Amino acid sequence: MTERSYRQFCPVAMAAEVLCSRWTVVLLREFFAGSTRFNELRRGVPRMSPALLSQRLKDLETAGVLRRDPAPGDPGVLEYRLTEAGRELEPIVMAFGVWGQRWVTTELSLQHLDVSLLMWDMRRNLVPEPLPDRRSVIQFRYPELPPEDRSWWLIVEPGEPVDLCSVEPGFDVDLYVTSDLRTMTAIWMGLDGVRAAQAAQRMLLTGDRHLADQMQTWLGLSPFAKEAKIAC
Repeated sequence: MTERSYRQFCPVAMAAEVLCSRWTVVLLREFFAGSTRFNELRRGVPRMSPALLSQRLKDLETAGVLRRDPAPGDPGVLEYRLTEAGRELEPIVMAFGVWGQRWVTTELSLQHLDVSLLMWDMRRNLVPEPLPDRRSVIQFRYPELPPEDRSWWLIVEPGEPVDLCSVEPGFDVDLYVTSDLRTMTAIWMGLDGVRAAQAAQRMLLTGDRHLADQMQTWLGLSPFAKEAKIAC
């Protein structure tokens, strides 16, 4: 019996022993978002130490939620995959997000901003269909941040995964997006809109007019953005 055991036969208590340790539900969110490799998971939970991430992965593997498989076409590399028991947790984890979107206040939701997590989420949720059938480079600029966090580039190539760079990639930029981090986070969460932010001069779009006009469409919001906020 582990120290964190509730010492109850109740299935709720037994499930809580597996799922309610710090970071576990957030880590599971990353698997449902498509991450399978250690470095991908780290980018989705940037404030989680590598040692703790390794421990939680071991815990979930021991609990039968995860397994490790060889990466296809990449000898020597392992990927973490959800088992049947792990996949069955998806509606539970998504329900956490729906509840948080609806009932956690906007002020509290936007209290802890993280530019690397925001840009990583934007990269994997971007909708390429509204973009031109060519390479599109969009630079996001957050003037209030330190120089090392101020500029980010999304690179969209037809038929390729969207790339995210925090260092100048060497391509001509099609669209510059200048905003404060709180505004961009609120837009991604569905708590604000591109046009509203532009009208209030909290966002400036410079460059390709088609990309600018379609930004609300191609941006690809949080999977919980459609949920109406109930808490103020």
